[in-house]
Amino acid sequence: MRARRATGLVGGIALWQTRTMRIDYDTTAKTIAALTQGETDPVALMATVVCELHHADDRFDWTGFYRVTAPELLKIGPYQGGHGCLVIPFDRGVCGAAARSGQVQIVDDVEAFAGHIACSSTTRSEVVLPVWDGSGHVIGVLDIDSDQPAAFDSHDGEQLALILRSVFGHL
Repeated sequence: MRARRATGLVGGIALWQTRTMRIDYDTTAKTIAALTQGETDPVALMATVVCELHHADDRFDWTGFYRVTAPELLKIGPYQGGHGCLVIPFDRGVCGAAARSGQVQIVDDVEAFAGHIACSSTTRSEVVLPVWDGSGHVIGVLDIDSDQPAAFDSHDGEQLALILRSVFGHL
């Protein structure tokens, strides 16, 4: 959500400036913790996390979870944005790489990622994180796409991982 505000008048005409909203990870983490306190249903938790994250940052064009529903298989879970892919095998795409390796995937240019699955033609970059339960099992991935190239960095990966651990680490 790019916020517009008047920056002044020139000859009686308002000048407008577009501000880009960036996530405040500390505030967002506290909000998510308050909203999810005591909840144990993974889908309810995913829906809440996605909603809060998606509306906290203008870079986040598509924000969603893919859930592990069978061995080596992800299916779409709660998300915000346009349509996502319905099924992603662990051996395909950025989401599959995160689920398979257990590592955060930060992709500056999705076109340069071998095996990228184009669920949306507007996606330019993405960050995907594995989601672990308290027993150390991958239960899904959090996928955040941006319509901007190189939108994410290691700070985003670290802060998002902290949020995911605090929400799903007790399941």
